Amino acid sequence: MNTRFRTVLGLAALSLLVVPGAARAEQADDTEPSAGYLTDVDDSSYGSGAIVVDLRDDVSDADVKDLEAKVGIKLRDNSPGITDDGHIDVADVDPAQRARILDLLNHDPRVEAAEPVTSVAAYFVPNDPKYADQWHLKRVGSESAWEYTCGRGVTVAVIDTGVACYDKGPFTKGTDLAGTRCVDGYNFVSNNADAYDDHGHGTHVAGTIAQTTNNGLGVAGLAYCANLMPIKVLSGSGSGTNTNVAEGIRFAADHGAQVINLSLGGPFSSKVIENAVNHALKKGVIVVAAAGNSGKSVGYPAAYKGVIAVSATDKNDNVAWFSSRGPQVVIGAPGVGVTQQTICEGGKNKCEIFGVFNGTSMASPHVAGAAAMLVGQGITDKDAVESLLTSTATPKDDKNLFGAGIMNADAALAKAHWTHFGIRLFALLAAFLFVANKIKSAKGRVSGAKGAMVFGALLAGTGLLPFAPLLHLETLAGPARPIIDALARPLGEWDMLLGVGLHKWAILATAAPAIVGTLLFFGAKKLRPFVGGLALGTAALAAQIAIQADVQFAFGSFALRLVMAATVVVSVFLARMNLDAKDS
Repeated sequence: MNTRFRTVLGLAALSLLVVPGAARAEQADDTEPSAGYLTDVDDSSYGSGAIVVDLRDDVSDADVKDLEAKVGIKLRDNSPGITDDGHIDVADVDPAQRARILDLLNHDPRVEAAEPVTSVAAYFVPNDPKYADQWHLKRVGSESAWEYTCGRGVTVAVIDTGVACYDKGPFTKGTDLAGTRCVDGYNFVSNNADAYDDHGHGTHVAGTIAQTTNNGLGVAGLAYCANLMPIKVLSGSGSGTNTNVAEGIRFAADHGAQVINLSLGGPFSSKVIENAVNHALKKGVIVVAAAGNSGKSVGYPAAYKGVIAVSATDKNDNVAWFSSRGPQVVIGAPGVGVTQQTICEGGKNKCEIFGVFNGTSMASPHVAGAAAMLVGQGITDKDAVESLLTSTATPKDDKNLFGAGIMNADAALAKAHWTHFGIRLFALLAAFLFVANKIKSAKGRVSGAKGAMVFGALLAGTGLLPFAPLLHLETLAGPARPIIDALARPLGEWDMLLGVGLHKWAILATAAPAIVGTLLFFGAKKLRPFVGGLALGTAALAAQIAIQADVQFAFGSFALRLVMAATVVVSVFLARMNLDAKDS
């Protein structure tokens, strides 16, 4: 039999042990965990000299055949069930020839990267499972944060061991995930669409992000209105390959995820994974990753540029003893004694526990959840999200341990909400004064139907209920929360309630609604003040977006500012037309 050697990218996950009817975990001792590097991963999908080849996306079938003949290899699709996987293939080669073949491949212009197939693993240190208060959610300000948003319309990809999202075969959906929407993901371990969890790590991570909340059952999640996209790249042992992780990242970015959580990794860089991360970043996806559990330097993919690397903190706001550290750390979040519901017995027999886990794996989803809440609030630009998270973090002295500090979700959401409101209100008043002055200077008069004008202006400019957080309307609304959520935001953001992906076109934030209103109702004297107010509000919203550019736009930030500037001009013109009573 061949002895298969693979360089390990990840720290070995400590296995979660369970017995029927009860769950128990290996108790972590007080010493630094050993590296636990795996030299042989039991995965029959790959041979002893397996390599991964990341081809250019525009490579043709003829190019592939020519490359195979030139190098002397036979490439196969790592995930034959996925057609848009970014041309990531694998090949089995003679271990003695691997270095030579990789050198040839990496010097071929048709190849973006080629490297050995390596292993990654989940970053966590289990503790004795018990049901306990979720101090960690309170520490990041969850109660106040929920007054602003719960992440509605946002999709978070959990790239991990899978998530208990399925009632199929021996697997069942988590009882405390019953009210959480899971969108289609993928299982890159078994190459099928069912990304079930047969380990427990992924479900625990997903719970911190979007556990069903306020349902009288179990525990809570931070962005509990968000959608989960389960992507399984780690097996039931908690380990996987760089190939599958890279494909998982690309799948998430290409299938509508706004946020990616990576509670996995290891000490060595992988060009294939780095390419996948860059692919996601170019698409505007927010990538959050656990810094690592080595107590030493930050691992990968957390250390890649553009990734929000998260260290772990404890109840005393100290860095966890196991947390990796270094200049790549962006922010800290609770990662000790984190309680969430997860599966046991390999996800079968309806076995569930309230696991209390330690690790940067547990810290990362707090930040991913907060990022989802900010996206749900209308801040869809990844750089703007990171800036809000870091600028509002509770500062700590050692940036190598904490980055900008310990995450404060409530402070980030409050800053975003009230900054938006302030700019929009000022712009709205400025637009009204400008229009009123223009009307009067032309010997006209402003329409006397001020109520209709104000209603339209608030609807499009600030939302009808911008003070909802102060009145606790969001959290008191219960099943009516989606209605309050809509009324608390301007019309230009209503497309986000159907799906954040729609907002990148910013159609409702342009002058389109005011143009349609003018075409339909310019002849209706009683409706013109409302349309005029709608145009004023649209101008105010567009001015705020142009100033802050915190919205991801399909054609880039420069084009966004141009479109919003044009929207201000057109909307002011339409407001003047509709609000001049002389023309009635």
